Amino acid sequence: MPDGGSAAGYLGVVRSLTGRAWRERPADPAVVRRHQLALGLSEPLARALASRGVGADGGETYLNPTLKAQFPDPSSFLDMDRAAAILIDALLADRPMTVFADYDVDGASSAAQLVRWFRVMGKELPIYVPDRMTEGYGPSPAAFRKIRESGVDLVVTVDCGAAAYEALACAKEIGLEVVVIDHHLMRDQIPDVAALVNPNRPGCESGQGVLAAAGVAFVLLAALNREARGRGLFSNRAEPDLRQWLDLAALGAICDVTQLVGFNRALTAQGLKVMSAWRNPGLKALLEVAKGSGPASVFHAGFILGPRINAGGRIGRSDLGARLLSTDDPEEAAALAAELDGLNASRKEVEKEIFDEAVRIVERESNQADAPMALVAADGWHPGVIGIVASRLRERYRKPTMVIGVDRAANVGKGSGRSQPGVNLGRAVQAAFDEGLLLAGGGHAMAAGLSVRPELIPDLRAFLNDHVAAEAQIAAAEDALDIDALVTAGGADRGLWQAFQAMAPFGPGNPEPMFAAANVRVERPMALRGGHVRVTLTDGSGGRLKAVAWRAEETELGRTLLGGAGAIHVAGRLKPDDWQGRESVELEIEDAADPRRVG
Repeated sequence: MPDGGSAAGYLGVVRSLTGRAWRERPADPAVVRRHQLALGLSEPLARALASRGVGADGGETYLNPTLKAQFPDPSSFLDMDRAAAILIDALLADRPMTVFADYDVDGASSAAQLVRWFRVMGKELPIYVPDRMTEGYGPSPAAFRKIRESGVDLVVTVDCGAAAYEALACAKEIGLEVVVIDHHLMRDQIPDVAALVNPNRPGCESGQGVLAAAGVAFVLLAALNREARGRGLFSNRAEPDLRQWLDLAALGAICDVTQLVGFNRALTAQGLKVMSAWRNPGLKALLEVAKGSGPASVFHAGFILGPRINAGGRIGRSDLGARLLSTDDPEEAAALAAELDGLNASRKEVEKEIFDEAVRIVERESNQADAPMALVAADGWHPGVIGIVASRLRERYRKPTMVIGVDRAANVGKGSGRSQPGVNLGRAVQAAFDEGLLLAGGGHAMAAGLSVRPELIPDLRAFLNDHVAAEAQIAAAEDALDIDALVTAGGADRGLWQAFQAMAPFGPGNPEPMFAAANVRVERPMALRGGHVRVTLTDGSGGRLKAVAWRAEETELGRTLLGGAGAIHVAGRLKPDDWQGRESVELEIEDAADPRRVG
């Protein structure tokens, strides 16, 4: 392979069609050799493993992640034992309880785990999910008063609550006990609650800060089993087998785009195995209505199931996803899945309209082009889809992005942002809140949300750009495409794809392998509905490789491919192509470069 550290870049690419340099992932040759000898891996696969930080003695654990080897002690989480004791006390006393969940996949999958555990123990828990449009994000004083008035005196919040200071203060005033299960970044001030379990809570030494709330909830189930076991609750009944709910924990981890490393990676890998049996009636119904099939994968969770579960919270009824994942009734599951599938189709239409308008704003306003981040705002943008739009804008412009929909009647703008690696957007939003520019705000490094008065949006834009400038400059310089291996059109086959699947599941912290092909020719280019571009790649190896560039038609990459370019370098990810039983592969093109202009 070429020297990835050279100034010329991988294959000489220092500026590709998307504006990035290409580089080979660095790997210690000694570790590569160790993986080859100890695990019997090919050199490219051993190199890919080493380049992801897997040490000489860690290959077996990495390739075969198990919960037994990596499950953390629940007691290492601050307040975990206290939370378990409170919930077991409530179970024994038959106290009226409610699970209060966020409206996204992570919230729904966290809530469903608790509901299912208590159901096995003989207690049915209701779920409260705030309406995104009328109640906003997370707990509110009004929601807590409503719950208290219904006779409930204990609430467990999942995937929310850690920063709901006003609501939690109200809960204490009205006699509503609250246990918080969350994973979002927190301030140093800890709310006054019965228990607050959050691996990102200041002072928590669990080392599990990458977990989604669904992962924290799964550890809570282990703590509940342990607490119940210690009190003799399983002397005359079977202990709940937590493995049956690993599919929910994996779903939350994938859809919340968490780092798939350590315990979280094991949780996700084992959870996908459980999901593949499709025993959860809701997941099975959703797969069927989406016309999906096969063993569960990150793709199933992130692109088939997740968007549909989220659709209820985005533009429909917020509790649909949690109800779907909690039900044991196949008929109810089928009805909920059909409703969510329809809402997802509507969501796509709304998203496209807002995205197109946002692109026009970014490209019309001269102050956006060279700014460290893009911030766009407009009246009437649906708050349920601005997060997706922010993600797509970040992909297009390769810098942190904030999208704000303004509600003039309520005199408030609701914003959702996505960031580039190396730019802590959640911290920037927290700083804006501390500066007095926001009504509310928070998040984590890669995603954040906020509420702002419309008249303060220009000041907010200036503040955020100034706050992230230094990080964004470094991130832009580091924004290179990392290549795992060089392939030919003929060599990029099913066997190569299958070999690299040993490293799955892929996601943040364990990126999907990126392959480059040099001096390939583009044949049969065509634009597809949705702005995608499909081509066939050929080279001197005699092979032919089908390839697609998603949403690329109006980009320089898409125009180059559609123009029937001569020899070009391409880089992308191999995907299985099982259409009509062919068991082949295709390349999802991430980037391309003109060989005549490299170096």
